[in-house]
Amino acid sequence: MQAEYSALLRNNTWSLVPRPRDTNLVGCKWVYRIKRRADGSIERYKARLVAKGFHQEEGVDYFDTFSPVVKPTTVRLVLSLALSKGWSVRQLDINNAFLNGELQETVFMEQPKGFVNSAFPLHVCKLHKALYGLKQAPRAWFNKLKNFLLSTGFRACHSDTSLFVHHSPTTTIYLLVYVDDIIITGSDPSFISRFIGVLNNTFSLKDLGPLHYFLGVEVLKHESGLFLSQSKYIRDILSRCNMADVKPLPTPAASNSRLCKSGTPADDARLYRQVVGSLQYATLTRPEIAYAVNRVCQFMHSPTQDHWKAAKRILRYLKGTIEHGLLLRPCSQPQLRAYSDAGWLSDSDDCRSQYGFAIYFGPNLISWTSRKQRVVARSSTEAEFRALAYTTAELVWLQQLLTELGVSLSHPPRLLCDNLGATFMSANPVIGSRSKHIHLDYYFVRERVDAGLLKVSHVVSADQVADIFTKPLSSSSFGTLRSKLQVRSRT
Repeated sequence: MQAEYSALLRNNTWSLVPRPRDTNLVGCKWVYRIKRRADGSIERYKARLVAKGFHQEEGVDYFDTFSPVVKPTTVRLVLSLALSKGWSVRQLDINNAFLNGELQETVFMEQPKGFVNSAFPLHVCKLHKALYGLKQAPRAWFNKLKNFLLSTGFRACHSDTSLFVHHSPTTTIYLLVYVDDIIITGSDPSFISRFIGVLNNTFSLKDLGPLHYFLGVEVLKHESGLFLSQSKYIRDILSRCNMADVKPLPTPAASNSRLCKSGTPADDARLYRQVVGSLQYATLTRPEIAYAVNRVCQFMHSPTQDHWKAAKRILRYLKGTIEHGLLLRPCSQPQLRAYSDAGWLSDSDDCRSQYGFAIYFGPNLISWTSRKQRVVARSSTEAEFRALAYTTAELVWLQQLLTELGVSLSHPPRLLCDNLGATFMSANPVIGSRSKHIHLDYYFVRERVDAGLLKVSHVVSADQVADIFTKPLSSSSFGTLRSKLQVRSRT
């Protein structure tokens, strides 16, 4: 606590002033945490002074709060590029990051307990720097870091504002920001070392060396490339649910399961929401559970016993595959390949369709989704074509991102669909009576195809990788598609 308090004073975080009349006073408290390593061992004990942001009043002592963070797809893409180019990837952690943010608003806070100034016990802290807990603290810190990076020659990407790129005739550097965690890689290790020194002089940081544990994801060297795993995170979920010793199951969803809204209410809706929310994060490296997790997410408002059984089945599947993760391998040619699929009328409650896609950069799966469509499709072709449009939008974004990274694709992206009607519509300039109501999606896809920026092809259902994101499968089909997603055991 003393070390934290001393750091706050050195940082000129506040000044003591008499409390002005008719002002909102924000409270504060001490929060204690145990920082652990990837293997679960204790790294250090930490005390942090946190402002009670729920005391703040919007429009009085805070305005903008949103702070961008790097997208998981961007992280996987940059790691694939670094792996292919043989670049080293380093990880940095900014000490007391939020304390570097400069406040634009006037905020008054009570003095911290245990450190009340005896000479001025009734004074309050007028904050000059952002403090953990303040609603605007993440945004203030990001703006401070962004301005510094821009002043040192980096450029913020429009496709992902938390990705910064430094290009010169001889050097390419990528820097990714997730709050106070930073990943940096590039073609010039000496430039990176010098830059880290400059960054450390401005913001106190810890150089954690080669990337090994980032946002709960273990990054391990593999004989074929890099292995991304969340085994510790999954073990923690199982322990919290008292399911560490349950019997595992071969799939995350029963092939005959059809969840609906009606049923006996779950015994503990709060626990259900906690577990399902945790499972959402587990999909960062486990794409094969995306469909099952998305389905149980659709009943967060009113879970039933059947929904809880479905969530526990996912946990039982993860119990048997704790050591599984996502494998990234070097790629010789930069090329995008996508699979798109939809399950027509998959939801019996509202007759909407489930769609999914899988996008590969070379051999690596970098982007995927499993979601319910927002409107009812009048035919399977319409559901498939809407899925094509969603996938095309993701491909457009990835192309823009690659352009900003300075990467040129060897061929236009290839989009594979197993529905002949949807494939035909992407190449046919005639809109029929059955498809005129989806003309926006139609023209969006057709424009890319006509310009030669996208190639839509048919794929047989047996080779449709995105099938795993649209419906529950048998154990044999599930295992085959899981391997095509590059999900496997680390051993």
